Amino acid sequence: MSDFAELHYEGQTYKLPVVVGTENEKALDISKLRGESGLITIDPGFKNTGSTKSAITFLDGEKGILRYRGYPIEQLAEKSSFLEVAYLIIFGELPTKAELEEWTSDITYHTLIHEDFKRILEGFPSNSHPMGVLSSLVTSLTAFYPESLDPSRSADEVRMSIVRLLAKMPTLAAWSYKNEIGQPTVYPDNNLDYGGNFLRMMFATPAEGFEVDPIVSDALNKLLILHAEHEQNCSTSTVRIVGSSHASLYASVSAGINALWGPLHGGANQAVIEMLENIKADGGDTDKYLAKAKDKDDPFRLMGFGHRVYKNFDPRARIIKKAADEVLAKLGVNDPVLDIAKRLEEAALQDPYFVERKLYPNVDFYSGIIYRALGIPTNMFTVMFAMGRLPGWIAQWREMRKNGEPIGRPRQVYTGENERHYVDVNQR
Repeated sequence: MSDFAELHYEGQTYKLPVVVGTENEKALDISKLRGESGLITIDPGFKNTGSTKSAITFLDGEKGILRYRGYPIEQLAEKSSFLEVAYLIIFGELPTKAELEEWTSDITYHTLIHEDFKRILEGFPSNSHPMGVLSSLVTSLTAFYPESLDPSRSADEVRMSIVRLLAKMPTLAAWSYKNEIGQPTVYPDNNLDYGGNFLRMMFATPAEGFEVDPIVSDALNKLLILHAEHEQNCSTSTVRIVGSSHASLYASVSAGINALWGPLHGGANQAVIEMLENIKADGGDTDKYLAKAKDKDDPFRLMGFGHRVYKNFDPRARIIKKAADEVLAKLGVNDPVLDIAKRLEEAALQDPYFVERKLYPNVDFYSGIIYRALGIPTNMFTVMFAMGRLPGWIAQWREMRKNGEPIGRPRQVYTGENERHYVDVNQR
């Protein structure tokens, strides 16, 4: 097999090296093409462009494979904790017992945030979207830790920024929610695990306790793990390209939060619940909406079914379906919206139309069901997604900086006016 491809253009031949990944993925290296030929490539949305080499995540959408640092997502979701997976994703290896204890202790120690954050929160209207508040608060960390702005920081100093961000994210997220509903903020309880602490800060009040159910905590742990990394998606690419300018970790992740906020990215599980609410408002006839979904002339689409990356099945959905069933059984939630979801799921898994097209329920479908059952409002769904995706964003930022990658600077093909001369306003 040749280790290069040839491009023939205007009588010249250009050799493009073939890059092969550890899972035998192949790519053409065009990094020198413009300098040698004057040509660039056009790839709207970068759908077929590899912007980097990365050792963090392997994803095969055709076969339904997702691995973090080589470990199958199925094993990690079953046997690991979110903080252990975060360590793996960020630093490359599973921690030893001593490393995990130190890592967990460091993150637990830094969950509190400066009291001045309350003053920042007071500046937001109570109807502010929690994602907008969260991205602003994460950016504000640069003001409280100005040393994070120095691009030449040591590995230990970078590690401390990582610890602080992971530790404070649940606090910032929960406080964003408290701001929206006009309740006083609740401080972290470091006797609880990562997810349990977040749930308590979300739902407790300063005067009342909050009992964290182990099944609920386990389901949240799985959700965070399943969302922790997903290769070069929109928000991850945003973190990398902002970080490529040597922007701080906090500023880069804040940019990723804003990218995730877009309804075409992180809002998918919110769209699931909104769809279910609309079906309920229309009488709850799932057969009617399944028929609409099959009608190619009908604009209606079933949200949470199929995936633009996974062409077979979403491996994360199989894991979280079980957790969703356990949560619903444990909580005994009586919710007509969730009843509609179950009917849609059962029908789609059996209907030949959906089976033949492999339009299975994906992770967004089941995560939306779980969040709904827990009483988490829909506009907090993307905040939950951001909490889960945080280790991936950190790892990608760290990898890019360690590899000394250049600043991101995409090219374009200009399609505007040719050169023309200025005409005085009185002569136009």
